[in-house]
Amino acid sequence: MPWYVAHLGGYLLAALAEPDVSLPDGLAEALTRVAALHPKCDLSNPGTPSATVAILRQRHGALDHLVLADSPVVLNVDDGYTVITDQRVDEILPELREEVEGHETHTPGHREALQRLVLAQREVRNTPEGYWVASASPESAQHGLTGTTNLDDVRSAAVMSDGVSRLVTEYRMATWDEVFATLQAGGPTDLIETVRKVEATDPTGIRWPRYKSGDDASVAFCQW
Repeated sequence: MPWYVAHLGGYLLAALAEPDVSLPDGLAEALTRVAALHPKCDLSNPGTPSATVAILRQRHGALDHLVLADSPVVLNVDDGYTVITDQRVDEILPELREEVEGHETHTPGHREALQRLVLAQREVRNTPEGYWVASASPESAQHGLTGTTNLDDVRSAAVMSDGVSRLVTEYRMATWDEVFATLQAGGPTDLIETVRKVEATDPTGIRWPRYKSGDDASVAFCQW
């Protein structure tokens, strides 16, 4: 996964160096180039590495966004916050998700239920019946949520993984106002530390049932 994410990110930046390239087309090109590095591998295998993608690009007085899977882009606008996130993965296999959440983390029952869920998710990943993530096929790039916002309407913005956004959306231990205040005062490091401190109060997922004690946490913060 680290190799895949690093190469996908690098090729994505290169593909979007030309501002007139659309975000879906740039992502599709990056996916194609990463897949081409493994011509002898079976990239149709459901276990092929995949990743969420969240992009925010400034150009021509506007902000373009693309969100593929559950890493959100959050815009601080004049009348509050606009949260752009793709939750299609949460709409499938509800019975298996409920089974996972019925166990405390770090227990055999939780590990077994999670394995069943992950295997089932792989079968519907990047299909019309399931959900879409960045993987080997460039087709997934055309299924992201896209849009454009006037830059003059945005005060600041954050692009983050769901390992951070869950502080608001799942744990409900902060508001977006508080998240952005933390980002302005201490940057991404302080925000991620806040998430980890909250998770440490519930290490086995009794209060907040979840897949694991803490998920990957990344944040990019932008101000104008």
